[in-house]
Amino acid sequence: MSEKIALSFKPKEITRRLLSILTKRAQDVLTNRYGLGPKATKLTLDAIGKRYNITRERVRQIENHSLAAIRKSKAYKDNEPVFTELKELVLNLGGLVSEKDLLGYLGNDVNIQNHFHFLFVVGEEFKREKEDEEFKHRWHVDPELSNKVKEALRKLYSKLSDDELIVEGDLIRSFLEEVKDLNEKYKNDEVVKRWLSISLKIGKNPLGEWGRSSSSNINAKGMRDYAFLVIRKHGSPIHFKEVAKAITYYFNKKAHVATTHNELIKDPRFVLVGRGLYALSEWGYISGVVKDVIHKILKKEGPLPKEKIIEKVLKERYVKENTILVNLQNTKYFKKDRDNRYHNV
Repeated sequence: MSEKIALSFKPKEITRRLLSILTKRAQDVLTNRYGLGPKATKLTLDAIGKRYNITRERVRQIENHSLAAIRKSKAYKDNEPVFTELKELVLNLGGLVSEKDLLGYLGNDVNIQNHFHFLFVVGEEFKREKEDEEFKHRWHVDPELSNKVKEALRKLYSKLSDDELIVEGDLIRSFLEEVKDLNEKYKNDEVVKRWLSISLKIGKNPLGEWGRSSSSNINAKGMRDYAFLVIRKHGSPIHFKEVAKAITYYFNKKAHVATTHNELIKDPRFVLVGRGLYALSEWGYISGVVKDVIHKILKKEGPLPKEKIIEKVLKERYVKENTILVNLQNTKYFKKDRDNRYHNV
């Protein structure tokens, strides 16, 4: 984490000073609009308009006029050091930061967050960009930096394939490749992670892997998706009981063992490779029971002696040699020639 900046002021005290230059009604409009009252509730333009029996457009005019009046006031000039501190904070967090991250950094109390938010709105150097199809609500103090980061995020997204998963360290390195000319002070993992989190098109799953937000590997929606990610993270065949435990651990979803097993059986992404052991089909495992595996091996390789068949089947299935031999004795499917090699019937 970036080192916390100890701010020298109390946000509620600053907002009180700034609001004090306004008329009572203007104070009331801003207090309700930005949730600066005791209950921290933000009211809509319509709701405030009904209180005063005026139109929502008139409320908007009062809001904009009041903010402009504050910026021109002596109270604003007297509190310039406050806005300088807040600018340093934004720069410390990367110069471009999502609204959620920025306010969360300043505290968990919604009331306090509202007061900070109001100060960012009033401060002339702070620019808020609204959420769009690509990026979350965010704040910056440098338009050029903001544009460079957004362009780098777009390029990063375009290089990701639909269901690709990348470990965090690799994604950070790829991102830094796109922003080589940025100030070195921004090139640290915490800042880059904040920048990555601004994107709505790139996301991180609960296992810490990154990819396209549209992928089920990132926004997993059911037991099968959870199981796929768990087995993939494990990296080798794993028992369905362990899969169920891991789903509960990583995704905080209650995974019943029997249900998990049933979902694994139904999905072609998974291959049963032993007693209750499942692997991913993308790892190259042959699907089917032992008989099917032998059949596919012989179809591909041609006639083979039993030792070679056993060797190849054991690469595909976690079974006893005797299980393979029993299957080979089934004359309905396999026959042995004079050279003791087996063929498909």
